[in-house]
Amino acid sequence: MRIGVLALQGAFIEHEQMLAELGAASFEIRQLSDLEQTMDGLIIPGGESTVQGKLLHDLGLFEPIREQITAGLPVFGTCAGLLLLAKNIVGDERRHLATMDITAVRNAYGRQLGSFHTEAAFAGQGKIPMTFIRAPYIESVRPNVEVLAEAGGHIVAAREQNQLVTAFHPELTHDLTVHRYFLAML
Repeated sequence: MRIGVLALQGAFIEHEQMLAELGAASFEIRQLSDLEQTMDGLIIPGGESTVQGKLLHDLGLFEPIREQITAGLPVFGTCAGLLLLAKNIVGDERRHLATMDITAVRNAYGRQLGSFHTEAAFAGQGKIPMTFIRAPYIESVRPNVEVLAEAGGHIVAAREQNQLVTAFHPELTHDLTVHRYFLAML
């Protein structure tokens, strides 16, 4: 099992470490030629979605990644990754990969000072730690999307077929639940 980790910005190294703890090999995707490697799944980390979206286009990664996701490649987006996968973002006309039937709210908890840590139930697996940093949340989902977690009255994790998103950063904790869930999707 090999997981490609988009390594343009954000906490991609932490995702690689979580995968290694679970015995999954990973490699970094920084340029178009990296997509020539075989991968069983893709992780799009947090960071700044606008910058990541621009880099995806500038580096020629946008269309090939979008095509692979649409064709069924399992993908896991955290925070900014959630925004890149969302079909709609409240108050923002930009569309990035737009492959997941969710509407997201950008920076929903405020600026960096609004970052926080909590625990909530995830996908019937019990409570897990959740770290939110300038995080979005999911305002609404279409009927084909399964809500996996809510915190503070907001949807913070969801799945649609081969796509998993979290508004929080599971890679910044020591809990492997979400990464294990993603690997089980493969």
